[in-house]
Amino acid sequence: MLCIETIAVENRQFKNLKYHEVRLNKTRNELWGYRDQWDLSAMIVIPDSVTHDLHKCRLAYGFEIDAVKWEPYSLRTINKIRLVYDDSVEYSYKYDQRPGLNQLFEQRKDADEILIIKQGMVTDSFYYNVAFFDGKKWLTPDTPLLPGTQRAFYLIQELLKRLL
Repeated sequence: MLCIETIAVENRQFKNLKYHEVRLNKTRNELWGYRDQWDLSAMIVIPDSVTHDLHKCRLAYGFEIDAVKWEPYSLRTINKIRLVYDDSVEYSYKYDQRPGLNQLFEQRKDADEILIIKQGMVTDSFYYNVAFFDGKKWLTPDTPLLPGTQRAFYLIQELLKRLL
């Protein structure tokens, strides 16, 4: 069983790296009992092939780093979202394989994305944490399946508020 971190890289710099390290080290401790703390900036070298454009670094890991893949980041266009309901879906850790989420995503029919409802609460979409704008402030559900790193950054910067 492997977990992943997908880290944005722009201008050949990692974005939100400390948030990824916190999640990765928490995952390693809780799933496998590892107590050491990985410093990803010392472990991953950005290759020369990565330009200043936005890229993503996909790090697969378990006991050690299994693979590191690099690719240009492409934004997804979302025109239609379908609500899907599942009271038992779990995604507390960012696993490499996610069959439960894949099954929910298959229910999207003609939509581009899904919005997952668990026990009557909005959680996440398939790819992203979600945020809603009420005309004055941005709000995010207090019930994400997996708290994202960008979400954590926005919450700490108070650019995003928890929707209780």
